[in-house]
Amino acid sequence: VLHTPAGKLERRDPYAKAIAGKNGDAYVVDTTFKWEDEGYQAAKWSEMVIYQLHVGTFFAKDGKRGTFATVIEKLDYLKSLGVNTLKILPPAEFPGDESWGYNPSFPFAVENSYGGPEGLKALVNEAHKRGIGVIIDVVYNHFGPMDMDLWQFDGWSENDGGGIYFYNDWRAETPWGHTRPDFGRPEVRQFLLDNVHMWLEEFHADGLRVDSVSHIRAVDGSADEGKQLGEAWGFLQEMNDSVAQRYPWKIMIAEDLTCNPWITKPTSEGGAGFNSQWDSAFLHGIREQLMEQSDEGRNMGAAAEALTYSYGPDAFYRVVYTESHDDVAEGSERVTTEVMPDDPYNYIALKRATLGLALAATAPGIPMLFQGQEFCFHYGFDAGLEHAIDWEIAGHMSGIVKLTTDLLNMRRNLWGESEGLLGHRIEILMQDEEKNLLVFQRWQDNVGRPVVVVANFANATHTGVRIPLPHMGGYKTLFNSDGAHYHESFAGTGPVGLEAEAIEAGSKSQSALIDIAPYSILVFGLNG
Repeated sequence: VLHTPAGKLERRDPYAKAIAGKNGDAYVVDTTFKWEDEGYQAAKWSEMVIYQLHVGTFFAKDGKRGTFATVIEKLDYLKSLGVNTLKILPPAEFPGDESWGYNPSFPFAVENSYGGPEGLKALVNEAHKRGIGVIIDVVYNHFGPMDMDLWQFDGWSENDGGGIYFYNDWRAETPWGHTRPDFGRPEVRQFLLDNVHMWLEEFHADGLRVDSVSHIRAVDGSADEGKQLGEAWGFLQEMNDSVAQRYPWKIMIAEDLTCNPWITKPTSEGGAGFNSQWDSAFLHGIREQLMEQSDEGRNMGAAAEALTYSYGPDAFYRVVYTESHDDVAEGSERVTTEVMPDDPYNYIALKRATLGLALAATAPGIPMLFQGQEFCFHYGFDAGLEHAIDWEIAGHMSGIVKLTTDLLNMRRNLWGESEGLLGHRIEILMQDEEKNLLVFQRWQDNVGRPVVVVANFANATHTGVRIPLPHMGGYKTLFNSDGAHYHESFAGTGPVGLEAEAIEAGSKSQSALIDIAPYSILVFGLNG
């Protein structure tokens, strides 16, 4: 209760940990919890595989939206799939029960319809017991814009703005309402920093994904100097420094989507200090080649640029993916549906989708999947129950689930034969615009064996193609996305192994002949 010049005002506590249903009261919760994750260790960033999910639609049961409890029911499945990190869409309290989560009204409260704070702790606890990390999505570029007691909290405002928690001038404007927090106020910065550390400490989260960083650092998300918010950049640095000092093993991921290397530069060099960022260069560079309907229209140079794009010396400065919640919603579709809107489970749609997934798993960076992508689920994303994941399709597409499992196990080097995929290095060995073929190698500096990846973007089987190899010796086929056991329409085209010959190809003095199926990927590991 606030006694102000504007009169007596009643406000729910901005630090409230729980809200009782739609527009309900804040209530006091017991924050004690019996954690059972003492022996848990988060995945190394070089071995991290992220699975993005929306709690309400990931596993809906009995005609009801999903909850933290229903996600727990799928943790064993996710572990068997090869996932070691979940990234959940924002769980902070939002108006109503149906939302993507990007309209937080109470940043410290956990969404009641998902199971509240106790439910989220139970999810993190159970995930950690299985060796799975949890990254929380947070929204600091705006609040609300609805059902906010933060709005004109003590009755004061200027220009009919939001009052003490918000900018009250042109700096308040965002695409989601004029509700940008005032990063220039020490009290607001502390409010946000307290929120950061709540998720990481009280909820044992393994990191945060910070939504639309571009709209934190700039009013319109652009690079226009007149739109930049210097104090917001300072907040980002302060936030990332505080996390690095307290728990450097926890990952801070930015969604900036402007291919800005300063986002992941260290704060000591003037950067924002994030550990990684979503890479739109990979997303668009690869998806454009998958969406292109004609072989003649594809551009292997653009694909090679997407694979090799870098934000600095650390390959894991970027998260690589071909589907996310944004890229399969509001006018965009899943890769299969974009390719074949009327028949998303036909041969070509499946082949292109799995080619994209395989490239994300073999490119330098942290690979990420979106819920259902592991079995080529074809419906786009929305928070409505009608768009919930249909798990019957996963049963029908068990071969594609197996393909994804093999791919992720290889990416994490669980077979002990693909150390090169854990490294920072990539070299394009062959770029054939006529055949729409790319060959590249991945390796670690002075550690382990290299991995050679061959990607066919053409709607044609290539036979007897000579590919360059980095070393003499024998190579084992670690993965073939055309494996006949993955789908009844796949042929299994490709060698079970290679023996390098002393015949020049490209820039290398050794090579081998291969066959490769349409829209397929082959991965070879050097023996020995």
